[in-house]
Amino acid sequence: MISNSFDARGELTVGDSTYVIHRLDRVHGSANLPYSLKVLLENLLRNEDGRVVTAEQIDAVANWDPTVAHGSEVVFTPARVLMQDYTGIPCVVDLVAMRDAMAQLGGDPLRVNPLVPTDLVIDHSVIADVFAQRDSFKINAEREFRRNGERYQLLRWAQQAFTDFSVVPPDTGICHQVNLEYLASVVMVRDGVAYPDTVLGADSHTPMVNSLGILGWGVGGIEAEAAMLGQPMGILVPPVLGLKLTGELPAGSTATDLVLTVAELLRHTGVVGKFVEFYGPGVANVPLANRATIGNMTPEYGATCTIFPIDQVTLDYLRLTGRSEQQIELVEAYAREQGLWHDPSHEPTYSQTIELDLSTVEPSVAGPKRPHDRIPLRIAPHAVAALLSGRSQAEAVAADLDEASGESFPASDAVAIERDSPTDQPHRPCTCHGEHDWPRNPVPTTLHDTEVTIDNGDVVIAAITSCTNTSNPSVMIGAGLLAKKAVERGLSRKPWVKTTLAPGSRVVTDYYERAGLTPYLDKLGFNLVGYGCTTCIGNSGPLIPEVSKAVTDHDLTVCSVLSGNRNFEGRIHSETKMNFLASPPLVVAYSLVGTMHVNLLNDPLGTGSDGRPVYLRDIWPSTKEIAEVMDTCLQADMYTKGYADVFVGDERWQGMDVPEGESFDWDDASTYVRRPPYFDSMSIEPEPLVDITGARVLALLGDSVTTDHISPAGAIKRDSPAGAYLTHRGVQAQDLSSYGSRRGNHEVMIRGTFANVHLRNQLAPGTEGGFTRDFSDGATGGELSVTTIFEASEHYLAAGTPLVVLAGKDYGAGSSRDWGAKGPSLLGVRAVIAESYERIHRSNLIGMGVLPLEFPVGENAASLGLNGQEVVDITGVTALQGATPERVNVRAGDVQFDAVVRIDTPREFEYYRNGGILHYVLRQLFDASPNSSRH
Repeated sequence: MISNSFDARGELTVGDSTYVIHRLDRVHGSANLPYSLKVLLENLLRNEDGRVVTAEQIDAVANWDPTVAHGSEVVFTPARVLMQDYTGIPCVVDLVAMRDAMAQLGGDPLRVNPLVPTDLVIDHSVIADVFAQRDSFKINAEREFRRNGERYQLLRWAQQAFTDFSVVPPDTGICHQVNLEYLASVVMVRDGVAYPDTVLGADSHTPMVNSLGILGWGVGGIEAEAAMLGQPMGILVPPVLGLKLTGELPAGSTATDLVLTVAELLRHTGVVGKFVEFYGPGVANVPLANRATIGNMTPEYGATCTIFPIDQVTLDYLRLTGRSEQQIELVEAYAREQGLWHDPSHEPTYSQTIELDLSTVEPSVAGPKRPHDRIPLRIAPHAVAALLSGRSQAEAVAADLDEASGESFPASDAVAIERDSPTDQPHRPCTCHGEHDWPRNPVPTTLHDTEVTIDNGDVVIAAITSCTNTSNPSVMIGAGLLAKKAVERGLSRKPWVKTTLAPGSRVVTDYYERAGLTPYLDKLGFNLVGYGCTTCIGNSGPLIPEVSKAVTDHDLTVCSVLSGNRNFEGRIHSETKMNFLASPPLVVAYSLVGTMHVNLLNDPLGTGSDGRPVYLRDIWPSTKEIAEVMDTCLQADMYTKGYADVFVGDERWQGMDVPEGESFDWDDASTYVRRPPYFDSMSIEPEPLVDITGARVLALLGDSVTTDHISPAGAIKRDSPAGAYLTHRGVQAQDLSSYGSRRGNHEVMIRGTFANVHLRNQLAPGTEGGFTRDFSDGATGGELSVTTIFEASEHYLAAGTPLVVLAGKDYGAGSSRDWGAKGPSLLGVRAVIAESYERIHRSNLIGMGVLPLEFPVGENAASLGLNGQEVVDITGVTALQGATPERVNVRAGDVQFDAVVRIDTPREFEYYRNGGILHYVLRQLFDASPNSSRH
């Protein structure tokens, strides 16, 4: 039953059509709400039923108090769900397993079916194995299908077995860009009701669509599954930060520079768990593509969403991308009627406001291992030199910059580049007295019959990749024009640089072709390698073999430069210890110099065919040049034609043998897709909660441990536990593929959990990677036994010993990887005790039945004297039977303390009590099933 407590149901006529709407002006106090909370308010008004969505929840938003840390709990019912294949495959595997479990419990398996429209875009599986040749795309696509046939067969089956479930085939584009250019409607219509488009995405970069005024954010795959099955998401009404924009970007600064500046600003401000909203006179000066770039980077500063209101820029983009005039008229009329249209003169009520003058944005890069660590381009060589030398104090870096350049740099610049050294190499001062003081280790190498040297700080990967920038025609065309001018001046890429181009949609290559820029990009080695995430998610493929040998044999600290959104340790490539985010034009520029030690603003890029030095300023395209190409070559018909058959796929996709039936026929021999064990021996009623006693510490970790450290990612190495498992099953070394492509096989994934090559487990000092101390009876070396985390967990599971993880601040930062919670859960981890969590990962832990706890404020493992060898008892968990206590007691050896319980809402409590969100949903579906034994 739908309620209408606020008499909000009304009508809106647009042209010849009349729609039912839920009027916001019927709710007192709505006019001054931030844009994002207005959308949330409409969501509640439309879904009010007096049970799940109540009038009290509507009042909680209408009477929002901007001064409190968080408001009351309300529920959010997304209009649709978005997935990519990394997260989508496990979701589909879980749904299929839920159907099996439903049948075993005696319920109707067909009740396990998406109730919310869901789109899955296959974009995370292509690997840039082949590059810098004309057929790179063709070969990489063929290898992708050969490696992933079993996964794609499951998705083809799911597309016909589930209703309201669509799959965009591989080699089409990146999910966020497809979402932006095609799937998103801004205002939706269903059964005659018009309402704001909203979305939950099983990818942390879902807020890219916030650029269109669409409220949505990234969730873990576990939460996405629940949303698909009709479960609204419980949230606390968040604080909303208003970011006022003034001015406009100066010439020479790109959208990438803007987003790196915003990421640094918001991370410094502190916006974890908050909504961020743009307003002010500068909003109109930010093109939609630039807004999308900002939205995409939302998880890098920890916000839930980063939204722009609807305005003329929104309408212009909808028109450019081929949306119908009828739809555009509806969007404008609805936004104006509901008070969702941006008025630069109106300032809503915010929890906090900050301001950014766009004219202050300067060219920058970010790195070497965190996206929000911005480095102004003018000081990049000095920063890299300091990092290579092992210096990490801001004062030392600032002093080095002042002395080296004769300038005085602001403290903010020094702070921005204060990092821990990415290498353990001792500081070896250069014997020369040049401006850069860094440890040199030149290694002679022969490449294509040419003698070259590769040294610390050299660039070995230059990748134009990821939806962050490839959705933005201005920077993509800028890169193409820069390549054209470089080739015309006689420049070429350095031979040790692996260069790749992986656009977010086919539209990019269309306008490259129309503009005649493709030959110049190809000439520099930026041939198309695929339409997918590639380098940004670790699918960068192997380095040039001779380069790889030089790097590994001599332990060189080399770099990647990519136009992506993530550069965490071990993510891009296991052999690149430093990774820098940069705009596409700068990626091209760094491929020409092949090192981070060149000052692109002052030093020549090389010598032209006329024998004269060529500088970046000589070939940097002007704003006018970029605009002329965009005006000439970017047309709406490119989008309408490109997406006309978006769900069809090529002959390989169409020609797949797809099984039929309501249940999937699992293949026990498959190394890609296996039935997960989550529902084995599941009972209709949840088991009583019990205290966690006699637990051992599996890992003792520091600050900023990301989901990339926890969840398996990147290529599977032959000598790893996962590689050994696959090799034993007959998989050849060249076909081991990546963890991402094998996310549907829990046996592979648990062997790769906590196995990141840069993970530092303090329980096994002196090691890097997935190692720990094994204190179980199965350990071969007693208390000093160091083994893989997977092998230790096998011993603990066999002995019935529960496990805990101890961690520092910001545990679980980064991508919304469901395996960051699934993996630990299957390894036997029952609780995590950390100083603080990133939002999505905390939710994912609860979703897998893992208890998230926090140390007392101001305390951590070190301050409490914990070394990870203690036996841990957690008592007070049984109190969760009735309600969530604020704290539980932890005894670790001789140390006792009260840990804060981070189960934040009643709905999260229900998930944990049931052993996880999937178990909760399955029991709910079983109760509603007409075949249920309870009826």
